[in-house]
Amino acid sequence: MPSILLVDDEPGVRSALGGVLRDEGYEVDAVDSGEACLERLGRQAYDVVVLDIWLPGMDGLATFARMRERQIESQVVMISGHGNIESAVRAIKMGAFDFVEKPLSLEKTVLVVRNALRQRRLEAENQALRAKVDAQHTMVGESYAMVQLREQVAMAAPTNGRVLIYGENGTGKELVARNIHAMSRRRTGPFIEVNCAAIPEELIESELFGHVRGAFTGAVADRRGKFELAHGGTIFLDEIGDMTLKTQAKVLRVLQEQVMEPVGGSTRIRVDARVLAATNKDLPAEIRTGRFREDLYFRLNVVPIFVPALRDRQEDIPLLADHFMAMLAREYGRRPKVFDPDAMTALQRYPWPGNVRELRNLVERLMIMVPGERLTARDLAFLDQGVGGGIEAATPAPPGSAMAPLHDARDRFERDYILRALAAQQGNISRTAEALGIERSNLYRKMRAFGIMPARKAEEEDAV
Repeated sequence: MPSILLVDDEPGVRSALGGVLRDEGYEVDAVDSGEACLERLGRQAYDVVVLDIWLPGMDGLATFARMRERQIESQVVMISGHGNIESAVRAIKMGAFDFVEKPLSLEKTVLVVRNALRQRRLEAENQALRAKVDAQHTMVGESYAMVQLREQVAMAAPTNGRVLIYGENGTGKELVARNIHAMSRRRTGPFIEVNCAAIPEELIESELFGHVRGAFTGAVADRRGKFELAHGGTIFLDEIGDMTLKTQAKVLRVLQEQVMEPVGGSTRIRVDARVLAATNKDLPAEIRTGRFREDLYFRLNVVPIFVPALRDRQEDIPLLADHFMAMLAREYGRRPKVFDPDAMTALQRYPWPGNVRELRNLVERLMIMVPGERLTARDLAFLDQGVGGGIEAATPAPPGSAMAPLHDARDRFERDYILRALAAQQGNISRTAEALGIERSNLYRKMRAFGIMPARKAEEEDAV
């Protein structure tokens, strides 16, 4: 039931208005001073406060100012005497919802209160939606790899530098891109995502740069491209490694000149969009085989960020599992299930070839299919293939399947090995270099080559 607090020093106003609002189905309390209003708000939250400007002691404007200082989120409707319109306007500028002039029209006052309640409900729904979006975009994890990743995002976000995000499928590359945008100076601008692998080759240019009417069969009207839509914000080119060489050349031109031409058009359109790109491919290897342009690679790879696989941060699995369970419980309107220790151990031993995306899908399956409130290792029996082999277990490649080139496998192993060594030494570069038996300068060089950025704390410790 919506709650309303009336603040007026006239008993007749409190009685008449309070009675009408109670007849409307609202819960109503009434006090006669600003001090009593603040004391009551300290004990109980109200949806709407109907506040008179003329009050004994602390007046209505001072009371309202104190409410804002205390971050009380109630909607405020001011009651103004005939000579206090100027004060009422000041209250509106301070954030009051509306004001009603005395002598009160009860019908008008009820309408204003009803509108204030509607506004309060909309704001609450907006806050709930924002909280849901923020929860979905939270980078969960306290492992060394995740601490380093968050630090890299925080350093890269405030700049306009292009970022190339590396990582296996399902590791959360889009999440990293969204966090970079949310922490950037362009956060109020649009975030436009383009999945380069999901768009047919014959449509990718139209999707990116737009087209004019009649440019090709089916182009019945002008259409703005993703680069133009991202003007003033961020464009995220996901799976950039799957883009054709022809399209790569046009993207390179946009990055160089900050202008583009729609398909079939001749008008040059200036675009101001920060470019973030992501790939699960080894782009230097793609360059060697002629499938990716080297000049585009250097344009995109200004700030390289590597997103670790889930198997390389198994200590984050309990946090992620609980995070997904709480989020899905809210979504399904159910109580979150609890993982028994043996179930959590089974999750940590599984190699997670699908990474964080696979873990989220598994938690959703458990939420839907397991009837009880506790989850045991028996509920995870379908993970037998990975659970039995421990965290280092790897599924053998099917006979006849294509193997990665030796140098790619070697680079991947060396990068993962360095990450584990850094984690074991809490990010200290000197101790890590000593443990690996290499010079510190050589370790720094390898880290830069693999897109591993040292933590600030580690750099400070090395400098001591």
